[in-house]
Amino acid sequence: HGTIQRLIEAVEAEPDKRFKEADFRALGLDESTARRQFKKRFGMTFVAYARARRMGLAMKEIRTGKPIIEGQLAGGYESSSGFREASARILGQAPSRFDGQVLRAKWLDTPLGSMLAIADDQLLHLLEFVDRRGLEREIEQLRLKARAVIVPGESPVFGQIEAELRRYFKGEPVSFQTPLMRYGTPFQRRVWEELERIPSGETISYQELAIRIGQPTAVRAVARANGANQLAIVIPCHRVIRTNGDLGGYAGGLARKETLLKLERTQRGLDEG
Repeated sequence: HGTIQRLIEAVEAEPDKRFKEADFRALGLDESTARRQFKKRFGMTFVAYARARRMGLAMKEIRTGKPIIEGQLAGGYESSSGFREASARILGQAPSRFDGQVLRAKWLDTPLGSMLAIADDQLLHLLEFVDRRGLEREIEQLRLKARAVIVPGESPVFGQIEAELRRYFKGEPVSFQTPLMRYGTPFQRRVWEELERIPSGETISYQELAIRIGQPTAVRAVARANGANQLAIVIPCHRVIRTNGDLGGYAGGLARKETLLKLERTQRGLDEG
């Protein structure tokens, strides 16, 4: 459709532009007609589309390793709350007729940066740092596995995980009790169960983890399962390091992994003291 195509091209040419009536006129379009046609074709308003496009750019900025504030500015959001609202809006919108489940998403503040939590009314499905590599793909896979739409909202689960994270980051010993939804293969779930047995403040190697699940030659598969964990901190994949003592990988960034381990060693000291 010519009108819609022109609008899309205009957004692609200037993704950070806020379109006003004069901009529609310059494209030879009647604003109200164009907006109506766009909504009918895409099921979302032109404003929402343009905002989502800016959000996409902002997420790309964050993935390149720039600080979150730069991502906000690239997305055209002057404040972090505007950035959050926009990202929340494009997670999904519950259609009026939908026979799958609806999951809720919420941004949580932590001293190590914002985290995204996704839950139903009983279980936590995802907890990740928002600048984690591949987060959008992870959310899309969750959507498919759960046969769900993901919309901003509240869940009783969020209150529990927020309280536990607050205690954790204050340096208090915490045994996470938030009920979890674990996706993954039987092998991955075995690895994750073993991770939960590693005491806070301690680390083991990928090799040792493979031995503990009874598959000493499956070190690479164990490392992949470790990386596939989508419940950061709660299932402590940050407690696994290389045999030579190097930290190894962490999708949330090595500086975070190091900080989490230091924090837990401090907790352990307080615990023992």
